[in-house]
Amino acid sequence: MLNMKKLLLASLLAISTMPVYSQSFDDTDDILNRASQIENLEYKMMVQRATQTAIHYMPAVTQIDFLKATRRDLDGDFNDVVYVNEPFGSEKGFLTANDTTAYAWATITSKNGPVVIEVPAATDKVNYFGSIVNQWEVPIADVGYKGADGGKGGKYLFLPPGYDNKLGTKQDLESKGYLVFETDTYLYGFSFRPSLTNGATDLDAGNYAKQIKIYNLADAENPPKTDYLDATDVAYDSLPYYNETFFQDINDVIQENPVRTQDKAMASLLKDLGIEKGKKFDPTAEQKKAMSEGVLMAYAHMQSKFVEPDQTVSALWRDENGKPLSQWSFWNFGPQAQLGFPFVDEDEVLVDKRAASYFYVTYLPKQLGGSTFYLTGLRDSEGEMLDGKATYKLNVPADTPVEDFWSAIVYNMETKNFVKGVDRVGLSSRNADTMKKNPDGSYDLYFGPEAPKGQEENWVPTGGEDYFLLFRLYRPTSKTFFKNWMLEDMEKISG
Repeated sequence: MLNMKKLLLASLLAISTMPVYSQSFDDTDDILNRASQIENLEYKMMVQRATQTAIHYMPAVTQIDFLKATRRDLDGDFNDVVYVNEPFGSEKGFLTANDTTAYAWATITSKNGPVVIEVPAATDKVNYFGSIVNQWEVPIADVGYKGADGGKGGKYLFLPPGYDNKLGTKQDLESKGYLVFETDTYLYGFSFRPSLTNGATDLDAGNYAKQIKIYNLADAENPPKTDYLDATDVAYDSLPYYNETFFQDINDVIQENPVRTQDKAMASLLKDLGIEKGKKFDPTAEQKKAMSEGVLMAYAHMQSKFVEPDQTVSALWRDENGKPLSQWSFWNFGPQAQLGFPFVDEDEVLVDKRAASYFYVTYLPKQLGGSTFYLTGLRDSEGEMLDGKATYKLNVPADTPVEDFWSAIVYNMETKNFVKGVDRVGLSSRNADTMKKNPDGSYDLYFGPEAPKGQEENWVPTGGEDYFLLFRLYRPTSKTFFKNWMLEDMEKISG
């Protein structure tokens, strides 16, 4: 009884400390009359709803676009494994992919029941690292040495929402050796990066991808053959486009998956744009116009989050007063990296931070490790945004702290993809045999529309387009390498 009295007293005290706001019930500010004078109210609401739903669905759109690319560019479908026998070039359409890896990827569905992805065991030449994500790009599981199978290979089993246990409970299935994951979407995707050792080649990586198997659990006793689609020479384009197709993508997400509790409010707003579960998407001319205006606003919002300091990226090197010492930034995920990137905390869905992140990346890992570190370059040494028509020099020191290699890749600022139509999208220490080396062991890299005379092998073309750089360190020598080493800023030398 005493505890109950204390609880009641604490509640009363809390109420008594709530602020009191003055309010006049006679002061309506003429809201009824002012509201009646708004023109094109229905259309303006459509634009607002298009803007907010585009931001909300950003990560889901990036995933559905992989499926659409597989269908359009390879005549493939769900559960087909796509692979390449050489790293990507400028003809590929991927958000900030690298040009040093022969990826393997797929879009998987569990609409017909639990689905299995068999990941091969690591060999003495090839092993995978990468993640399997749900429709909203939330990582479900990592694979390979740092993943759930520990490099031994494994059968990753995904139970769809509302699974009825007809094929066994989670515990039953785990006892049979499956790595079992309960999920809240029907669609998933993966992107695996091969790590090559002992003289392995990209062709070895392509062949290794053909050991991945995907099938329904119901067919586990006699699984059908997995189809493998070679995208090496295909202009595969999985990019999101910020026009009417963005909402076609959203409609596909709605139709192919259950609407999660945290997405129901946005699903309701989509009805004004002609998107509704179980109904054909056939927008009117006015809805299309509103979507065009709305997605432009959404793009502008996400772009501002990308380039403004301390929104999506933050300065890595600062002085004791917090002032940036360099223009290079790191990906500022905050606590999300340790939580596995749900972009949800106790009080809210982190809509803006989630959208701004998946505006330029895909396939974040469940557990962010130390195998790769990314530096983002948006500005030159004077603090000005990088200009695709100018020429810049970047000095990469001989003591760059990597156990594997470093790379510097140019990405088009508009699309967050490679610059199209160029012969080279980046350079790395793997190009050491052809690049010019300075007497001190460092390399001067050049970025611009044309190569400086005599520096052709040290030059990355920008195509005259505004861009940003990602400088990757593969297997940094320590987690705190940046405390004793700093990369110089991009120096503008002409233009």
